[in-house]
Amino acid sequence: MRNMILSFIAAAVLVVGAPLAASAVDEPPGATDSAGTGDDALGYTPRTPQQPTLAGTTVAPSCSADAPWIEYSVLLVDPQNLSSGHTATLVLSDGTHSTTLTLGTVTAGVPLTGRVLWPGASVGADGRGNGWPGWTYAGGQWTASDDNFGWTRGAITATVEVNPSLAVALSYPPSSPACRTAPAEIRAAAAGAALPATGGDIALAAGVGVAGAGLIAMGGALVVRRRRS
Repeated sequence: MRNMILSFIAAAVLVVGAPLAASAVDEPPGATDSAGTGDDALGYTPRTPQQPTLAGTTVAPSCSADAPWIEYSVLLVDPQNLSSGHTATLVLSDGTHSTTLTLGTVTAGVPLTGRVLWPGASVGADGRGNGWPGWTYAGGQWTASDDNFGWTRGAITATVEVNPSLAVALSYPPSSPACRTAPAEIRAAAAGAALPATGGDIALAAGVGVAGAGLIAMGGALVVRRRRS
């Protein structure tokens, strides 16, 4: 009789425990039990995508052979290939006007380097600058103008765009003795508006020198005459 009771109890335990075991096996991943365990407790951390950037990208003005240029080096950092574009452009704006320069196709991890002429600038067959933004040539002389991208010579913003994008500092390069970024006569006037006066001063100095030489000669003749007398 005792053996029969023990067998009955064992069978009951098996019947009741089977659904509990099945429930434990079928429990979906990430579920949290009454003790508060789950994926976090097991050390699982959701992976956050690393967004692409243009870190390391540089843009700078330069002057070569009397022509203004924009030097650039575009670097796309995109380890998970999330960027939706690979065409690099440079957008210039003064808040009212804007223009877009195409720089080329960029590959992640490989710098895209080069240079483009400043908007409104031009070069001749010899490679030297023969046109500048904000200046027009008519009637045999250069005239300042708001046309021909003259606004790019003032305060502007510059943004490199690939998707992502990056704002960079950029301003029109000034003229120097070695390289001009404006018409020659304008550069000369900016260097010293007294150029015509300087020419007059030279002529005046030459006249004074001649007159001085004449006075010296007359003085010498008088001395000789006095000695002879």
